[in-house]
Amino acid sequence: MRTCMGRRRTSIISMSIFRTNLFLINHHFFALKFIDYHILLPFFVFLLMASSSLIKTTIATPTDSSMAVLIRVDQSGQGDFTTIQTAIDSVPSDNEELVFIWIKPGIYREKIIVPANKPYITLSGTQAIDTIITWNDGDNIYDSPTVSILASDFVGRYLTIENSYGSRGKGVALRVSGDMVAFYSCRIISFQDTLLDDVGRHYYSNCYIEGATDFICGNGASLFEKCHLHSVNQVGYATITAQKRKSPWENTGFIFLGGKVTGVGVHTALLGRPWDAYSRVIYAYTFISTTIAPKGWDNWGDVTKESTAFYGEYRCYGGGADRSNRVAWSKGLTAEEAAPFLSKDMIGGRWWLRSAPTKFKKDFSTIPI
Repeated sequence: MRTCMGRRRTSIISMSIFRTNLFLINHHFFALKFIDYHILLPFFVFLLMASSSLIKTTIATPTDSSMAVLIRVDQSGQGDFTTIQTAIDSVPSDNEELVFIWIKPGIYREKIIVPANKPYITLSGTQAIDTIITWNDGDNIYDSPTVSILASDFVGRYLTIENSYGSRGKGVALRVSGDMVAFYSCRIISFQDTLLDDVGRHYYSNCYIEGATDFICGNGASLFEKCHLHSVNQVGYATITAQKRKSPWENTGFIFLGGKVTGVGVHTALLGRPWDAYSRVIYAYTFISTTIAPKGWDNWGDVTKESTAFYGEYRCYGGGADRSNRVAWSKGLTAEEAAPFLSKDMIGGRWWLRSAPTKFKKDFSTIPI
């Protein structure tokens, strides 16, 4: 929850964190119904302790969530900067104001990093089809990303983010390792490990994500709402997700709500496989085309993960949504089981998702020491 009441507020922010943690307790109770009750009590105590400590923490927030510093990027030289990275570099460290970096249409051949000490940045094009950030790097998933978001409170709008490394191996287009990060109407394109949804709470709305092998991977707590997932694999089995939840008390997982799954082949892709033992992925109200093979899911060669991974489907439709031949260890969810995953509550979104700014200014008010 972002407040306009002052630059250094603790009680309101801490209360939103506390409420979020109370939700996480309820949410984990749901997950633990399928695992072990004996870990619930210590986890409950841990979250209460975490909430208490956060109440004592001072958190800087923007004074006005409708006002942003405007920075223009234009390759022709008509803006404030000609490259996206120099625009990001101009933002003060430990920034406390919303920053709106408007990117004029064009192809930007850059490798972009938004560092952890630069929160509250928005990168925005006008439409994704003509505002393209592209690079060509591969092999290491943490070094190869075209765009790496390490900061909290980041927003991306109307951008294409691409890694053109191709089918040679891992080539991440977008790495998201900051907390409270949102993307709207973006296109994220590569082949293997397209989106490294690494850690933190994330929200993707009306995004197009394309790849072949494990092209949405990582251990984020992420909601994909009305997103289009497209597999470019043509032979054999490719996998859409490789979620990396390591333990039953982690509030992480991928939720796909109200989107669609398509591909170039028939029965050439799977909904997911477990990168780690407690991998959790849910598809709800999703159109699933015949690109998805009847078995739906894969254990990644480890049968022990079949008893710990949580893979669920709820009211999906389309030629690939038939669950009659799904692997037995995946779940067709009941309404009660699906309920915790059908809103922004899992990511605490109502407390931190914000509208785009409506007022702009040229200069920063202060530069923190």
